[in-house]
Amino acid sequence: MIILGVILLIAGFLLNISILWTIGIVLVVIGAVLAILGGTGRKVGGRAHWF
Repeated sequence: MIILGVILLIAGFLLNISILWTIGIVLVVIGAVLAILGGTGRKVGGRAHWF
């Protein structure tokens, strides 16, 4: 999810499309939160791992 967010951020910046930029930021933030929660051992959505 983080990688997709970064790709959308780059595409939004290069193509000057603000909606891609916004979606990219949201995906990066959500991906980072899930990665942090998963790294601490906390179950997210009933799953211990998201891979």
